[in-house]
Amino acid sequence: MGSQNFLWQLTKRTVTGALIGITISDRYVTVSSIRGSSMYPAFQTTPATFPGSLKGDLVLAERFCLEKYKFSLGDVIIFQGPDNHKRNLVKRLIALPGQWIQIPESSEMLKIPEGHCWVEGDNSACSLDSRSFGPIPLGLVKGRVTHVIWPPHRIGAIERKVPTGRTPPY
Repeated sequence: MGSQNFLWQLTKRTVTGALIGITISDRYVTVSSIRGSSMYPAFQTTPATFPGSLKGDLVLAERFCLEKYKFSLGDVIIFQGPDNHKRNLVKRLIALPGQWIQIPESSEMLKIPEGHCWVEGDNSACSLDSRSFGPIPLGLVKGRVTHVIWPPHRIGAIERKVPTGRTPPY
């Protein structure tokens, strides 16, 4: 009888903890792993020979910005890939709705449509970003990256900056 009561209490606490964790992750903050080199040097990945499943920086992304799409130029955001919604991408916000931007390696100017934004990776040579798929809908944005939380020697806030050499949006 005592072991059944213990198991019931353990089950209730586990389910309650899981529900609270899911709610916090869904509404307030989430933790994501960064893979790939498109955001180097802001984020780093470890070599493929590194043991374990964690191959890159672990970051904290807040979701309060999604309430009214409160973003600033230079923010690093997590969003669903426009061509594959199961894949999450992390890029830097370069232009907001209604702003004009000069497309890199071109003299073409583009006005960002309402409800969209322009994103680019810090390491442009290795980045699949708006230069490839155009402006992304704000509805695909899942949060703003605020801190690196792992590995310990890289713990800290993410700097908000517009990459050098980019023409400021108009």
